[in-house]
Amino acid sequence: MSAAIAALASYGGSDSEPDSEPEAEAASQGAAVLATRDAVLHLRPPPAAPPALPVDAAPEVAVKEDVETGVHLDPAIKEVQYNPTYDTMFAPEFGPENPFRTQQMAAPRNMLSGYAEPAHINDFMFEQQRRTFATYGYALDPSIDNPEVATKYIGSVEEAEKNQGLTVFETGQRKIEKRKKFKENDASNIDGFLGPWAKYIDEKEVAKPSEEEQKELDEITAKRQKRGKLEDDKPGEEKTILHVKEMYDYQGRSYLHVPQDVGVNLRSTVPPEKCYLPKKQIHVWSGHTKGVSAVRLFPLSGHILLSCSMDCKIKLWEVYGDRRCLRTFIGHSKAVRDICFNNAGTRFLSAAYDRYLKLWDTETGQCISRFTNRKVPYCVKFNPDEDKQNLFVAGMSDKKIVQWDIRSGEIVQEYDRHLGAVNTIVFVDENRRFVSTSDDKSLRVWEWDIPVDFKYIAEPSMHSMPAVTLSPNGKWLACQSMDNQILIFGAQNRFRLNKKKIFKGHMVAGYACQVDFSPDMSYVISGDADGKLNIWDWKTTKLYSRLKAHDKVCIGAAWHPHETSKVITCGWDGLIKLWD
Repeated sequence: MSAAIAALASYGGSDSEPDSEPEAEAASQGAAVLATRDAVLHLRPPPAAPPALPVDAAPEVAVKEDVETGVHLDPAIKEVQYNPTYDTMFAPEFGPENPFRTQQMAAPRNMLSGYAEPAHINDFMFEQQRRTFATYGYALDPSIDNPEVATKYIGSVEEAEKNQGLTVFETGQRKIEKRKKFKENDASNIDGFLGPWAKYIDEKEVAKPSEEEQKELDEITAKRQKRGKLEDDKPGEEKTILHVKEMYDYQGRSYLHVPQDVGVNLRSTVPPEKCYLPKKQIHVWSGHTKGVSAVRLFPLSGHILLSCSMDCKIKLWEVYGDRRCLRTFIGHSKAVRDICFNNAGTRFLSAAYDRYLKLWDTETGQCISRFTNRKVPYCVKFNPDEDKQNLFVAGMSDKKIVQWDIRSGEIVQEYDRHLGAVNTIVFVDENRRFVSTSDDKSLRVWEWDIPVDFKYIAEPSMHSMPAVTLSPNGKWLACQSMDNQILIFGAQNRFRLNKKKIFKGHMVAGYACQVDFSPDMSYVISGDADGKLNIWDWKTTKLYSRLKAHDKVCIGAAWHPHETSKVITCGWDGLIKLWD
């Protein structure tokens, strides 16, 4: 490096005079000193730095506009930690406006629904004005503070002027004069004492319609009577036709006499030991012109068959011998729905859609009495107790079960708990109780003569059960359920559903097909919507046999109580058939 400096020096002074030589020497010496200094430079402490210049990062700048000084408050803040000045509190808002805010949201608000100005009015004054406005239609205008303004009211100003602006608490309403009563407060006057029960002097005891009202009422009643005449059918004239030559045989016995020459003891109380499946049709009773609704066998013996039909007639048939039609009972004006013998079989009840229940003499065909409560009876049952043969119950279309006394012809009890028309009534538990089913899909159990059901069975899964039969041993109730199965309920105390015994495989939805048991409890039978007779085994619940019995619905099926395999069916094709 020193050589380079020397070269530079010589380069600069090459064209000078010779007197510059001493300078050259001095320079070379200086260069040598510098070189030695450079060599030991790293061993010396660094030299002190010159004093630094101050730098102003934010210099004062002359601004043409006034800059807003002071603290700004966020208008959304609800609480401030110091005392701001009035100007700070009520300064206008700065910053860009939110372009998406609605006018309502952008307006100044101090509550959710808007801006409520502070109002200095106590509760009493407010309530007084509110009530005055509600009662008279005027109130003081709260926005006017100046007492010199004339119309200080809002609402009905005329009413305010009339009442001189009085409020509800000041008007001093006149007391309404009380209606005067006859007075006799002397309690010692036993006959004449009136006390608080005295009548008003101006009281009218009979309310008479005015002439115009009377005219209107007369027109309405006349219309009703015209309409009623069509509907309100008088009970049809009862008559009877005997179809056999002689009413009595040579011994003076009528057809009610139980025959003893038919090969079966019809008077025995013991059921046949073993029953068998019916295989073929052995007889057809034809005589009804429309569908047959029900068939009932004569009590105990079963030697006579009673049938009711939609042709409004009831017929009595022989089960043995020539199997003739014995008698026809005519007296209903609409289809007959149900029939029921009394215990002896000497009388029977019929229930029809003409809203009448009629009591008939089985032997003479005479109609003994008729009962109605202007509702359609759906089922009818005598009380099976020997000492209550004068009482019967009927399930009506108006949800009630009505109990009549034959002797007086009057209703003696009403069982009104069902929520739908009553379909069936069956006596259980030695006739102390009866079970009813209804369109409300429930089954209710009643104590006789107590109009409150003590057992109510209704499950969400249950369907309506319009046909119920008690088993011959009195232990089970077979209920035809509208979901195409026969359910078995215990009939002795708990009325529990026997889930092991459910009989399926037939199609009955919509029809109240009657169910029956064989006398020895080995089979269950039922008709169905296809006109078939279905026979199940009681123990295994298997469907053993299906016989095509009728062209239309097979509505009724009854197993003869003394026969091993005789079954009677009836259908909507108007026929009654005997199977063996």
